[in-house]
Amino acid sequence: MPDRLRAALLLAPALAVFGAFFLIPLAQLAIAGGAGGYTTILTEPRYLRSLGVTLLVAALTTVITLGIATAVGLFLARNRFPGRGTLLALMTLPLAFPGVVVGYLVIMLAGRQGLVAEISMALGGERIVFAYSMAGLLLGYVYFSIPRTLLTVIAAAEKLDPRLEEAARSLGASPFGVLRDVLLPGLAPALTAAGAICFATATGAFGTAFALASRIDVLPMVIYTEFTLQANLAVAAALSFLLGLATWAVLALARGASGGAAG
Repeated sequence: MPDRLRAALLLAPALAVFGAFFLIPLAQLAIAGGAGGYTTILTEPRYLRSLGVTLLVAALTTVITLGIATAVGLFLARNRFPGRGTLLALMTLPLAFPGVVVGYLVIMLAGRQGLVAEISMALGGERIVFAYSMAGLLLGYVYFSIPRTLLTVIAAAEKLDPRLEEAARSLGASPFGVLRDVLLPGLAPALTAAGAICFATATGAFGTAFALASRIDVLPMVIYTEFTLQANLAVAAALSFLLGLATWAVLALARGASGGAAG
């Protein structure tokens, strides 16, 4: 059997599944928006503002998550101590929770009856509540995103050649210089890939937004409202396609920047 025919037969099942479960539904979603749906979202400031807020929250989530995961991941990759495995297990625990449970945890921490509110009241101050604000939503997204990013950073950091760090130190490089000139360049492909996944996850996250974003117009909640409460299927489809297009564009840029490692 010719090699090309064998390759075509091997790829056929994957292409069939890809077409049936992705391309055809995506095409139907794009068509369902119709001219009216796309015109509405481009002329209604509320929808464009919602898209901007969604992308801003996803970008902030990505930056904060990468900062925390890089610092913690490098520390855990370079140090062995009693309880390291337990600490890593606790930090990756959110992987076991759906987004709505993460939102509930944020409410338990920063809601009206949460720990922060009780402590602030006990100290004689005002009840501090931020679970339903942008800060609460960011906290939920970061908490949800850290485990995946942390595991990626640890895996990449453990593959870096420690002799490069030792050589930099022997040449008089400061700890910041080692981080800037050796560690971050070595981790760049992994950080780009992890950041792209973090951004995409935060852009489309629904469970956490459903629990926390009652006062914030992030796009997943707007789509849910238009689809289920307003029965505005054209606008919901157009917004869904636009959200997917924006996320895909960011992933494509990250993939290009990382030389194909992202996405």
